[in-house]
Amino acid sequence: MYGVAVHSIFRRGFPAILMIWSFPMSKKTALIVSAHAADFVWRAGGAIAAHAEKGYDITVVCLSFGERGESAKLWKQQGMTLERVKEARKDEARAAAEVLGVSELICFDLGDYPLQIDEKAMNRLVDVFRKVQPAFVVSHSLEDPYNTDHPAATRMTLDARMIAQAWGHKPGEKILGAPQVYLFEPHQTEQCHWKPDIILDITDVWGKKQAAIECMQGQEHLWAYYTNVAENRGNQFRRNSGGQAGGRPARYAEAFQSIFPKTVDELS
Repeated sequence: MYGVAVHSIFRRGFPAILMIWSFPMSKKTALIVSAHAADFVWRAGGAIAAHAEKGYDITVVCLSFGERGESAKLWKQQGMTLERVKEARKDEARAAAEVLGVSELICFDLGDYPLQIDEKAMNRLVDVFRKVQPAFVVSHSLEDPYNTDHPAATRMTLDARMIAQAWGHKPGEKILGAPQVYLFEPHQTEQCHWKPDIILDITDVWGKKQAAIECMQGQEHLWAYYTNVAENRGNQFRRNSGGQAGGRPARYAEAFQSIFPKTVDELS
């Protein structure tokens, strides 16, 4: 995105001269950290599409492809191999990212069930934080007894955020500010002690999220489930935006839990 500067030079007796320069304008950015190839689609696809339409550059980091634990449909095919599963899930993630308007998809390939997070992987994520300088970050719930890869991804995200803020880490680089971290909705909210405080209307971009969901051929059994989640959250958006007194008629929504306090100038 470029801005334009116009400078007028006037000389007596001569027409004014307009000098025009174009210069790059900084864009807002966001970072999504997904434990597996499909998590960013199910849980934050609407948020990604909505913010991409608003001009945000969205970076998605997939820590793994979910190749061992989240690709049962593929493993049931005769002669399937680990590399073939990984390639299939990578292709699905790329297709979904393109539909949603993701600016960059980065695949760490750390392995899944469990994630293999070492110092090299941590430093790589820190580098992403500093490069992207996100206005906000999205990852998993802090707890998930059903899938420990999810909270492991969030712990890694929070650690990387902290390190990226440290002046003593790679001195001379631009440090990270204090972006809010939002936790997207887990599969079993009660068991994960996840309580949303943000509901985002994604009605206008639902078509994109639905198309991205349908890119995830390896987990077709979840398509209807996450459609239902979005419809339920849409109902909650209507209720919390005014209800029968005039709530906004959202059909689909996504919910998030924020980690850090919000700094404001007034309450609304």
